[in-house]
Amino acid sequence: MHSDGASSQRAAPGRDALLCIAQSFAPKTTPTAIRASKLLERLSTQWDVTVITEVPRARVDERMHVEVVGGRRPRRLFAALRRLRLNKLIELFVWPDDSIFWVVPAVLAARRLVRQRAPEAIVVFMMPYSAGLVGVLLGRLTGLPLILNLDDSLTCTDMQPYFPTRLHYRLARGLEDLYLRRADAVIYVSQTNLDAVKARAPEHLRDKLALVRYGADPTEFQPRESPPDRVEVAYVGAMSGWWALIGDQAPAGRLKRLYTAWTRLGRYQRTVLDHRTSSPAIAGKAILELLAEHPSWRERVRLIVYGNPYDPSVVARALARTGIEEVVTVLDPVPHAEVAGIIASADLLFITLPMRVDGSPGGRISAKTYEYLMTDRPILAAVPRGENWTYLADKPGVWLVEPDDQQAMKQVIAQISEAKLAGAPLVFDRQPLRAELSYDIRAQELASVIRAGIARRRRSS
Repeated sequence: MHSDGASSQRAAPGRDALLCIAQSFAPKTTPTAIRASKLLERLSTQWDVTVITEVPRARVDERMHVEVVGGRRPRRLFAALRRLRLNKLIELFVWPDDSIFWVVPAVLAARRLVRQRAPEAIVVFMMPYSAGLVGVLLGRLTGLPLILNLDDSLTCTDMQPYFPTRLHYRLARGLEDLYLRRADAVIYVSQTNLDAVKARAPEHLRDKLALVRYGADPTEFQPRESPPDRVEVAYVGAMSGWWALIGDQAPAGRLKRLYTAWTRLGRYQRTVLDHRTSSPAIAGKAILELLAEHPSWRERVRLIVYGNPYDPSVVARALARTGIEEVVTVLDPVPHAEVAGIIASADLLFITLPMRVDGSPGGRISAKTYEYLMTDRPILAAVPRGENWTYLADKPGVWLVEPDDQQAMKQVIAQISEAKLAGAPLVFDRQPLRAELSYDIRAQELASVIRAGIARRRRSS
């Protein structure tokens, strides 16, 4: 266990305290970690903030007290099962996720900090969803108001298109309903997901639900020049479709078919996502087709994927399978501090989410949506109908296309390329959006929800 600052001190004089549970936190670069860090940095100007996390820290925070608590995962057992390709056993028996082994150590540390810091409320950031159990247990043990940030819904079909079994789906839905019953406020980042939970919730619990979207920091996103003789289409973040691209064309032997059947045994499928569209495949083919029509643009138009966490050999195989390696470059993860510079200098920003095969609207919205909108660069959003599409529909400089629409992507890239190579790159004034998108506003929204949760607990006690 490691802590920043003096954990034995009570809250700073004149300021109420908050105890925050954020299993994923900076310097980790998951969307949840970035969101929690940005919001709590700002809340620390109003409250005395203490954070419990599992992520090791390399520096001491001046504004917040951060305590690092290790989990008790059976790492050797997990590693052995994965080597034996028995991941299905982990899916079946480790619930709701492997951070369940962090719950008890986190609760023990939190109880000590409650005595030392005397917080006014407990605020939990998820994912992982096990972190919510830390909040529920603390709420029962201490009687403190509880505010849960669920981010995406446990039952969102974009994030959970299938469950290991129907029982696992019922458990997930039951856990989400439990969180709503036990908490004094529950926060989502998607209006679509919030509405779905609200529709099934009892009337007396619906006013607990609140929307606080992801955001971005305006000071990080300043316009930057890009080389005048090339066009860079940029995607920042992980793509999940590499194996789908390989498997789409790779021959399947008998043993592989048996193993695939074993991994899908008992699976409860709620929707089907085409993960091939969560890749540069469609956009890459659109660029190849465009270059065939404009030979003088060859080697001047390229898609660059920043932030790939997958094995480079897997990526290389996927690019070779689809034949797009000539126009697509995939780079390793980059520190979040460098992301703003990358996207502020790109000529076209690319978002893609997996296509929903049945055409139903989705509830997911990409966290990079808000960062992209903080720039003046054109955006090509290849997303399914639903939350992300609806949110971007009225924003300036955004082209919305279906995730598999190669021709539409080609037309957009052609328009951007023609303007850029003619010396008149397209840019868009989104200054009116910057305040709305900023984490300063998001922190104010969160603070209002926390205060409403505290007031709700006081009324009910």
